[in-house]
Amino acid sequence: MACLKLGSRADVFRKQGQEWYCTTGLPSDVTVVVGEQSFHLHKFPLLLKSGLLECRIREKIETGEDSCVIDLSDIPGGAKAFELAARFCYGVKFEMTSSNVVHLRCAADYLEMTEEIAEGNLIAQTESFLTQTVLKSWKDSIKALHTCDNVIDIAEKLQVVKRCIDSVATKSCTDPDLFGWPVVQYGGPMQSPGGSFLWNGISTGARPRNSSSDWWYDDVSCLSLPLYKKVISAMEYRGIDQDIIVGSLNHYAKRRLPGLNRRKSISDVSSCLSMTTLTAMPSEEEQKYLLEEIDRLLPFQRGVTSCKLLFGLLRTSIFLKASSSCVSNLERRIGLQLDKATLEDILIPNMSESVETLYDVDCIHRILDHFLTMDQETGGASPGLGDDGQILASPSLMPVTMVAKLIDGYLAEVAPDVNLKLQKFRSLAAAIPDYARPIDDGLYRAVDIYLKAHPHLPESEKEELCRVMDCQKLSLEACTHAAQNERLPLRVIVQVLFFEQLQLRSSIAECLMISENLEGGSRQLGLPISAEQHRGVGWPLATRENQALREGMDGMKQRVAELEKECSTMREEIERLGRSRNASKSWLSSLGLGGTKPQICSTKDAAPTTASDDNKLAVVKADATPRLKLSRHKKNLSIDA
Repeated sequence: MACLKLGSRADVFRKQGQEWYCTTGLPSDVTVVVGEQSFHLHKFPLLLKSGLLECRIREKIETGEDSCVIDLSDIPGGAKAFELAARFCYGVKFEMTSSNVVHLRCAADYLEMTEEIAEGNLIAQTESFLTQTVLKSWKDSIKALHTCDNVIDIAEKLQVVKRCIDSVATKSCTDPDLFGWPVVQYGGPMQSPGGSFLWNGISTGARPRNSSSDWWYDDVSCLSLPLYKKVISAMEYRGIDQDIIVGSLNHYAKRRLPGLNRRKSISDVSSCLSMTTLTAMPSEEEQKYLLEEIDRLLPFQRGVTSCKLLFGLLRTSIFLKASSSCVSNLERRIGLQLDKATLEDILIPNMSESVETLYDVDCIHRILDHFLTMDQETGGASPGLGDDGQILASPSLMPVTMVAKLIDGYLAEVAPDVNLKLQKFRSLAAAIPDYARPIDDGLYRAVDIYLKAHPHLPESEKEELCRVMDCQKLSLEACTHAAQNERLPLRVIVQVLFFEQLQLRSSIAECLMISENLEGGSRQLGLPISAEQHRGVGWPLATRENQALREGMDGMKQRVAELEKECSTMREEIERLGRSRNASKSWLSSLGLGGTKPQICSTKDAAPTTASDDNKLAVVKADATPRLKLSRHKKNLSIDA
């Protein structure tokens, strides 16, 4: 903190209770009363510095009063400021800091301590310290501005508030790492090879910091609301980004409104406790005024303020019984971005004495109406239709679909409340457009919970409630549950069974159509159906085809076994024929006919053989084709295996 030491004399002021005495050895000849405190001083040092005191003392002398008592209870800064001004008049040592310079400047103006009275008077000293020291530092400017609350009128008259605000607004647009460090001509502070800052070529040991755009939020949050509003206006005038301004408003609201801090982490709670040392806890009236002012400062813009904070402000405004316009504005702001909310956010407790429900369903209904109105104005609630009349998926439908899912979850949460009227529940459920719910399982769950919590509803009211559902949008699981749900009216159960049968028929017809298309295509191309096509047709068709393939393999194995048996029989017959031929040859040799050429051994000779031999040769030749087929079958089986 900046400090300027003034005066050279030792301290001569002593306080006893509410009385101040100057122990200079001379009796006091003037008494200055400031509130409950009295200062017993001397006329001469005061006359040399203050034009006001000179005029008041002269008036007392001219009237001939024995005692010279001057009342200065309206002096800016009170007794503390006059004490410092009296020390300056006596030349006693004291320190002028950013925490007391504003009060001293205002008190000096009140006491008329100008250069015409004495050279280097208190006005000149305070102005010099403000301009050359305080306003050049971010921290000192904030501290000086913080002390302006008690002397706001005269501080604004002397332009002290404006100069402090200009200093703060200008520095908020600047990198804080540059404050107090030398800046080179082409870039930031010079750094040593190790990364620390250099001051006149000497390493300071300080490391550069990576600061974010919200570095000044904590410092300005100590300011009162009037001064804070002036600072924000000055920042907006200098072109600071709107998101940064809104972030500061959010931070300020969390610091000043205790109701917003009930879900904070330990670190946030500790920082809030540190803030209470600077500012006292505001009363309910002050909190209500602060809430309404923050509502006026927040822009009507989607996504700028978080939904969690807006819902916190809404809960606080309902609890503090803020104005209806404030509550309505917050509901509209939430409606602009309801698709970003969570179920925990919209569970707003009911604080109305006239309604006995646990949650404020009417408030959520109003917020939903604001959202649907905004969605229609922006064109997001106009779904496209395809050639077959089906609603096409579109990114513009995503917000309203998310809100529909959120409201269905909310209905399931509030349904167990026995005091929730049927019309209120049904009205909120029916407010969602039909195209916003691609499936009605969530709505069916909420209706089922409501029927369970209200078992004594007449059949007509049950049917009226169930009309908000579309039985054609229920999944097969929901249809199965609804068909066995005894709480539903009989007409609804019949509708559910009817649409369930339609769904099953359409599914079966689709599977059969796909199967026929795949089989027809495979026959046309002469190719087997692929595994991907099997999966597309469905599991039953794939099972049937696998069974057919298995039966074909078994038949092929049986045929191969038969061929092998036939082959072995042929081989035995050939061997028997070979043995008989050798025996006939030896018999002919014994008869002297060994030189005769045998007719059966040469296939080139065309000589006829016996009928039996011809038949045997025909069998041998015919055996060549089955043997070739047998080898091919074995090869194919090895490949398939």
